[in-house]
Amino acid sequence: MTDVQAPPTQTSSSPEPQPGSGMDEMYASHKKVYPREVHGTFARLRTLGVVVLLGLFYGTAWLTWDGHQAVLFDLPARKFYIFGLTFWPQDFFYFAWLLVIAALSLFFFTALAGRLWCGYACPQTVWTEVFLWIERKVEGSRNQQIKLDKSDLTPVKFRTKALKHFIWISFALFTGFTFVGYFTPIRDLTVESMNFNLGPWETFWVFFYGFATYGNAGWLREQVCIYMCPYARFQSAMFDKDTLVISYDERRGEPRGSRKRNVDPASAGLGDCVDCTLCVQVCPTGIDIRDGLQYQCIGCAACIDACDDVMDKMGYARGLIRYTTENAMAGLKTHLLRPRIILYSIVLAALSIGLVYAISQRMPLELDIIRDRNSLYRETPDGLVENVYTLKLINMDEQAHTFKLSTSGLEGMSLAMESPLVEVPAGVVRNLPVSVRIDPVVLDRTANTIEFTLQAVDDPALTRTETARFLGPVIR
Repeated sequence: MTDVQAPPTQTSSSPEPQPGSGMDEMYASHKKVYPREVHGTFARLRTLGVVVLLGLFYGTAWLTWDGHQAVLFDLPARKFYIFGLTFWPQDFFYFAWLLVIAALSLFFFTALAGRLWCGYACPQTVWTEVFLWIERKVEGSRNQQIKLDKSDLTPVKFRTKALKHFIWISFALFTGFTFVGYFTPIRDLTVESMNFNLGPWETFWVFFYGFATYGNAGWLREQVCIYMCPYARFQSAMFDKDTLVISYDERRGEPRGSRKRNVDPASAGLGDCVDCTLCVQVCPTGIDIRDGLQYQCIGCAACIDACDDVMDKMGYARGLIRYTTENAMAGLKTHLLRPRIILYSIVLAALSIGLVYAISQRMPLELDIIRDRNSLYRETPDGLVENVYTLKLINMDEQAHTFKLSTSGLEGMSLAMESPLVEVPAGVVRNLPVSVRIDPVVLDRTANTIEFTLQAVDDPALTRTETARFLGPVIR
């Protein structure tokens, strides 16, 4: 950027509602935002975030672990592989636990430094950055894009627009393909795609998520952040006067006005703002940060990079637009470590440590007991009382185990089954009908509590105990 007196923001020439018609109050025509390319510290951080996050998204799907895809949500088999761990639907509470941690993390970082998530890690921001980069490579700079959109449709314009949308759609479909690859093994998905043998559901979801990516990142862009995202609406509830936000130093910058580089702003009665509007031109949501903090600001800090570059060229100190706090702008002391930050930190640490510990101590064995409800109990020919149960054994381990089944809780009770040893292959749910018999003389109540214990023969630590009810008559 060599000219600090750049022209003001230009937009597409959409017809404006006529004053007095009422339409100006109810509806405002959308004006396309043309974000100008910017370079600087925060731009490099955003680029790094895009590369890392998209690298993880597109690359992790191709990793293998112990003979299977490293991250795979196998819905038909009801198994979810995450590197060396295999989760089942019974482990869903771990996912709920993780969502609570994610929500608290959002609260923590928002209270600390505003919309860091929106500016650097939100999928809408990440994919929009890629689509904007493609648009610049195909159509040129901001001014060239504006000129192209205003020009008449010519073969050159048609080819340029067609090429851009072709690349957008191809990238969006690749995104949808990768997303589906986390639910259907991506290598199998690739072979099926090359043979034009994709199933109907895989085809539907590839095109669905491809269309969503193309629409959100290519067409809607800032409208998702401004109108569709609920976070923009309630973020202010998590701000306080010590929250780091991007702000324009009005006392230093006003009165704004253009001037030559060697003019002393104080002698000219001007502030440091040269009114170049670059902070507006680089904003992906099209706001003017000089109007104060607005809910449309996603915290990307592009305006900081643009303004610092202008300040360097003018020989002024950086920081006319900067990360600061409301207290600092008012000349008061900023307290980054404050009660809510400390509380969020403690709760987040406790929940994170608890989740890691719970997963490390997780028992890859489930035992569910279903009592036969068709009869309360029945008597055997030899005078014993019998209750019938169906045991559901789930071996969530990656290897087969032979388990020994035993019961306890009442004196003299016995299991009626061919063998107390049960073999359950890896990742298999086995239904096992069993009967428990006892002499009614030992029963002192109608409903009694008994326990079923399942223990792996080759690994005694792999044990699960569950309780059940045993019903019978009371003989007095």
